[in-house]
Amino acid sequence: MLTSIVGINWGDEGKGRMVDLLSEKYGVVARYQGGNNAGHTVINDKGKFVLNLLPSGILRENTINVMGNGMVIDLEHLTKEIAKLREGGIKVTPQNLKISDRATICMPYHKLLDELEEDRLGDAKFGSTRRGIAPVYADKYMKKAFRMGDLLHFDEVKKKMPSIMEWKNLTVKNGYGHEAISAEEMIKWLEDYGLPFVDYICDTGELLTEANEQGKDIMFEAQLGALRDIDFGIYPYTSSSSTIASYGPIGAGVPGMKLDNVIGIMKAYSSCVGEGPFTCEMFGEEAEVLREAGGEYGAATGRPRRVGGFDVAASKYGVMLQGATSLALTKMDVLSCYDKIPVCVAYEVNGVKTEKFPAGKELDNAKPVYEYLDGWKCDISGCKSFDSLPIQAKNYITFIQSKVKCQIQYVSVGAERDKYFEIQ
Repeated sequence: MLTSIVGINWGDEGKGRMVDLLSEKYGVVARYQGGNNAGHTVINDKGKFVLNLLPSGILRENTINVMGNGMVIDLEHLTKEIAKLREGGIKVTPQNLKISDRATICMPYHKLLDELEEDRLGDAKFGSTRRGIAPVYADKYMKKAFRMGDLLHFDEVKKKMPSIMEWKNLTVKNGYGHEAISAEEMIKWLEDYGLPFVDYICDTGELLTEANEQGKDIMFEAQLGALRDIDFGIYPYTSSSSTIASYGPIGAGVPGMKLDNVIGIMKAYSSCVGEGPFTCEMFGEEAEVLREAGGEYGAATGRPRRVGGFDVAASKYGVMLQGATSLALTKMDVLSCYDKIPVCVAYEVNGVKTEKFPAGKELDNAKPVYEYLDGWKCDISGCKSFDSLPIQAKNYITFIQSKVKCQIQYVSVGAERDKYFEIQ
């Protein structure tokens, strides 16, 4: 069985938690896009872990984890992330972590360029995490990037680096007026942070093909959500890669494989990190109540997330993009503080009410249309089934499901691994 776990909205929906939860049934978990510009927070019996690059299946002892060719990998960050996991008792070895020889390396100069451009943009900035994601994907498509497989032929890297640095310094030094980048420093960085991963590098396409032929179930894990997709998201306030489920096999190394299931993850309300249109956004005290109740601060950046009520138009659009076969609704327990729960049921665009998710200037001009559903005002973290929920919580789930037109299969009522139930 091939399953993709994806975000329905702007990211931060709780995908890592659901991957950790469901990965017990899977032999392989593969990340297929993105870098360390978002985080997955997982709480289990060993503690609390924040994962930026590693697949969430790394917290399962018997799971093989793949970092696919669609990823961009900051090796220094990966080194530190693995060190923190090992401190927490998590095993990370070449036996349970496999890195694609075609994955792109995010170099220090990519982060530098990201910072320089965001500073140049000033108030017009895109809200980048400044972790080099857009610059490294740009280099990938300009065919001037280093890939993990290059580390297996390091003498060639040394020969290539001066030419790449000459090209980069046309922008870094001559464009931004920054101190030139040294080829020697970049070679040393790769020696320190790249060469220790040589034993982890492999052809992940071959590995996944063999796993599939052996009957192992494979899970494809996305970073961010549908609305951050480079093609279909809120461009230009998107990531620089495809966050869509159908890209999963491509970004993992097996483009010929077809998905059996797509589990879409969405919160019981809305949250968003970064710039760009966020029609359902709340402000002031109303926003602060929801932000504090949900602990809405970015796992990768620590930035306060923008928050709002559940967004019907955005979620229905995300379900369509992802081709979701079922959904997981996370953080239902957070809404227990409300007497009346706000839901953004539609937009008003240029005076016209619509439930469609617009693009471009129409999205910029959209205004939220809110309805309020009855709250339950009690702790639901101990609920183990749909039937054990208060009637108001049942009604809320049923309402959301009818609006996005996809079955809600899983509901989480707390951060811990066992705080969820499946709706049969």
